[in-house]
Amino acid sequence: MDKTEGRSRRSGRQVRKAARAEGPKQNPAAPGQPGGVYRPLSEGDLNAIHETAVRLLAELGMGEVPSRLAADLIAAGATENGAGRILIPPVLTETAISQAAKTFPLHGRDPARSIDVGGDRVHFGTGGAAVQTLDLDTGLYRPSTLRDLHDFTRLQDTLTNVSWFTRCCIATDVPDNFDLDVNTAYALLRNTTKPVATAFTLASHVAPIVEMFDIAAGGTGAFAQAPFVKAHISPVISPMRFGEDAVDVVYECIRHNIPMSCITAAQSGATAPATLAGFLAQSLAETLASLVMVNVISPGFPMVFSNWPLVIDLRTGAFAGGGGEIAVLNAASAQLSNWLGLPSGVAASMTDAKAIDAQYGAEKGMTSLAAALAGANLIYESSGMTASLLGASFEAFVLDNEMHSASYRALRGIEVTQENLGFDAICEAVLGEGHFLGGQHTYAAMERDYFYPSLADRDPPVTWAEKGAPDAWTSARKTARQILDTHHPDYLTPEQDAAIRSKFSILL
Repeated sequence: MDKTEGRSRRSGRQVRKAARAEGPKQNPAAPGQPGGVYRPLSEGDLNAIHETAVRLLAELGMGEVPSRLAADLIAAGATENGAGRILIPPVLTETAISQAAKTFPLHGRDPARSIDVGGDRVHFGTGGAAVQTLDLDTGLYRPSTLRDLHDFTRLQDTLTNVSWFTRCCIATDVPDNFDLDVNTAYALLRNTTKPVATAFTLASHVAPIVEMFDIAAGGTGAFAQAPFVKAHISPVISPMRFGEDAVDVVYECIRHNIPMSCITAAQSGATAPATLAGFLAQSLAETLASLVMVNVISPGFPMVFSNWPLVIDLRTGAFAGGGGEIAVLNAASAQLSNWLGLPSGVAASMTDAKAIDAQYGAEKGMTSLAAALAGANLIYESSGMTASLLGASFEAFVLDNEMHSASYRALRGIEVTQENLGFDAICEAVLGEGHFLGGQHTYAAMERDYFYPSLADRDPPVTWAEKGAPDAWTSARKTARQILDTHHPDYLTPEQDAAIRSKFSILL
């Protein structure tokens, strides 16, 4: 080998090393990968659960139906059974399914961050109403504050795999419900341009807060043109009855063109049957009742069919956010929703662990991957939640963001092409240097097919020890601190901020 050839080889290695340092030119594990390969229910199972749900609505019906909704349902073909329950006939249920919006956008204030809901696209996001925050300094839980909500919002603003943000904690230091709703919405507007979601305690809170959204959107009526906030509402209270305040919020959100997730959150053995099949039948019936309501009020209005099966530990009555039962139930819920052609929302990755430990990783990985493989369009609660939804964690957000990349990579699957099969590359390696390291076939795959974690530790034991033997909690805490120290977005102009503050009591 002459010196020129040696320099050429070294130069080639340097070029490849520099290219690798720049990172892959395409994301090998992007959000929105297709799901649906995991199907815990057979076709017969799906039909049996659906038929039972439709029968429950027709023969048992819904209780405690507010008078306004009862009148609208009866005008559409429902009946009152003489005992205070509204019976929803099968034709009304099937009409709602056929009329329902099958896909629709969740707008971000930055259009590049908007996502489409429905079909086979899978997106991880947030949810929850944690009343405690895992403190970055002490490693212990304390009451969640408004400052925490702002910090969580700007932290997740940097996380690629959190496709939308719903307030993950309740500001327990804001006692007035209207001030709480206002300041929650303000935290979302100030700190992110992703699609966001919030909750309204009362229907009377919706119109004033829409004024705030209009200011951020550019003027009166601008928000309704491309609504970048959706509402989380639980209009059905298990078992099989409506909640008046939440139903009033539904009417008001439709009036202001706010898309919604109508959430059913029954609990096995408490507010729904302990058998998984019976649970799915009742929970499906209740979520269908929400769908009928929305489509009677406004046919085709965008609604995420959010059938969230929740599990309790029957020994104690405590909510259990992790485990095989909740994994299969939410996967089955996603399968049912997709089978009906409805935009699906489920809840997963709700670990019962308090610490960032082995239980945390096992429960989150199992439940979130099952929901993704089943094809849930929106996977709520999947980022940042701990302690059976009682807690939210900054470290959990950054760890879960990386976990979602692995899930998206699994969903992406394996592309089988003549180039990828690599016949020529195998021959070249076998007859040449005897390995594939440094080859163009390998280099192309490295850039295209592999996700490289930044938090998961792949060092050999000796290197890990030399670095101080860090654990995942320590590494995630360091990353979360770095983001919070450096990322201080302000997505409201000074004029918009002043206009909002002149109309509302902004507390931070």
